[in-house]
Amino acid sequence: MDNLNDLKALWLTAKTDDLPTSAEMLQIIKKFRQQRLKKKRLVIILAGVTALSMVAVMLFHRSQLFTTWAGEVLIILSSLALMIDNIRSMKRFQQLDNCSNKEFVSFIEKTRQNQLQYYKKKEYMIMLPCCIGWLLYLYEIVIITGGLFMWVYVPAVIYLLVIWLWVRPYTFKKDAKKLNAIEERLKNIHKQLE
Repeated sequence: MDNLNDLKALWLTAKTDDLPTSAEMLQIIKKFRQQRLKKKRLVIILAGVTALSMVAVMLFHRSQLFTTWAGEVLIILSSLALMIDNIRSMKRFQQLDNCSNKEFVSFIEKTRQNQLQYYKKKEYMIMLPCCIGWLLYLYEIVIITGGLFMWVYVPAVIYLLVIWLWVRPYTFKKDAKKLNAIEERLKNIHKQLE
C-alpha cells in the first residue's frame, strides 16, 4: 500500500501547468491546418494569376527579341511548378482533419523535412527560372529605351538579391521556429501521456 501512496504523491506533484487541454490541442491542430491551407491557396491563386498574365502578354504583345519570349516562358513554367507543388502539399494538409497527437507529431516532423527539402532544392528549381525569366523579360525594355538600363536592371537585381539573401532565409527561420515550437509542445504532451 505504501507504493500506491508514493505513486499518488508523485502523480500529484507532476507539473502540468504548461500542457494544453485536449480541446486546446485540437484547436492548435485546427489553427495550424487552416493557416497553412490559407497560405497555400493564396500562393496557388497568385501563381495562377501570374501565369495567366504572362500568357495574355504573349498573346497580345508580340515581343521583338527572343529573350523576352524566353523570359515569359520561364515565368509561366515557374508559376505552374509553384502551383503544382502547393497543390500536392495542400492535399497533405487536407488529410490532417482528424488525427491523434501522435499522428500530428509525425505530420509536423514530415512537414519539417518537406520544408528543408523545399528550402534547399525545390525553391531553387522553381524560383531561379522565374528570376532569370524576369531579367530576360526586362531586357527588351532596356534595349528599346537605351539609357534606362540602370533604372530598370539595377533595381531589379537589388530586389532579387534582397529576396534571395534576406527575405528567403528570414522566412525559413521564422517558419522553422514555429514548427519547432509546435513539435516541442506536442512531444512534451506525448511524454506525459506515456
